[in-house]
Amino acid sequence: MAMIGGWRVLSLFVITSLFAFEEWVSRPACKVIPSSNPGEAFEYGEDPEDLKVMMVADLLLLGPEAGYVNHFFRYYYMSKFFRKSFESLKPDLLLVLGDISAKGSELTKSKWMPVLRRFYQMLGPFVGLPLHVILGDRDIGKCSDIDVEKIKWIAKKFPGLDPSGCGAFEIGNTSFVSLNAVALLCGKNNLRFDVEKVIESESLELHMEAEGETEAAHGSINFRDAHNFGWRESTISSGSGPVLLLHFPLDRARNGHYGGVGALRTNSKLEGLNVPKRRKLVGADPYKLFQTLPANATEYIFQALKPRIIFSAHRHEFSDYIHLDKTREVTVPTMSWNAKDDPGFVVATFQKSGKAVSISYCSLARESHILLVYIFIVVILCLACLKG
Repeated sequence: MAMIGGWRVLSLFVITSLFAFEEWVSRPACKVIPSSNPGEAFEYGEDPEDLKVMMVADLLLLGPEAGYVNHFFRYYYMSKFFRKSFESLKPDLLLVLGDISAKGSELTKSKWMPVLRRFYQMLGPFVGLPLHVILGDRDIGKCSDIDVEKIKWIAKKFPGLDPSGCGAFEIGNTSFVSLNAVALLCGKNNLRFDVEKVIESESLELHMEAEGETEAAHGSINFRDAHNFGWRESTISSGSGPVLLLHFPLDRARNGHYGGVGALRTNSKLEGLNVPKRRKLVGADPYKLFQTLPANATEYIFQALKPRIIFSAHRHEFSDYIHLDKTREVTVPTMSWNAKDDPGFVVATFQKSGKAVSISYCSLARESHILLVYIFIVVILCLACLKG
């Protein structure tokens, strides 16, 4: 009898420990990634005026066909990841850099609705925060399959997106511009032209602001000269523009001097982070994971927007990359167990004064480790039942 009572006590202890384990394992582990850019020193501290932004990507949500494993295990933990991240990090803004859906490009509008409901339910406390979502290739598909009317419909479901899937907003002293990067892979079509109009509009605003500052400092300027593109390019320095948000990374092949594409795997900042290999993804990939924006589109974006810093996604792995003009591009990892054993995300803190940005890579629990714990608990409970 004493033995039976002992097993019952052990069972109760195991179940109680399971709840404690779930709370503990859902908390992210974050590590600050120092910038290799000289002169970009960030003054660390708890300044309430700094803007803290949590960035996630590639949630890869499924609709009704998700199955029990996704419904009751993976999505359950992803919701806990969001809640615990909110509680521990207290961000001011949430950015989602594309691929909310695993098969969105194949879904009808009616089948998109369960995915959207799951997405907003998963956010939990983040629903009360400013939110901005950009569209990924899995959301809207390949160039040959793009349905402009469907993109307009999807864009309306997320705050701040125009019909082309682009957006621009400002919080505090930080300006953000998001582009529909998928459209920039396509040829000459109306969607791409719409995205290019957004780039040119933001470029014009950037140059007008710079011209206003120049006029204030040096007196009046010639209006004709101020709208000469050559004049603009010579007066706007790199890093003067907005924070740029994309789903696809920019082209890096032209930057062999700084490590090129191989920097994704050899960057010294990743040492100790134990980034695992990718697993097989849910569904078919509309674009290959090594896909980047073409060199001409990349150069166009750099010249037009002079981004302060760039955040991209799609590769499912964290990367911190310095372009030839010293612009920093951070690639946000996937937050889905359907893509990697251990998901993650990025937290960017924008200093109120100056242009410094602090980047933290936050890792979340490995799915394999959690499954091992569950298997162990099941074995213990089975033994307790047999003894009882």
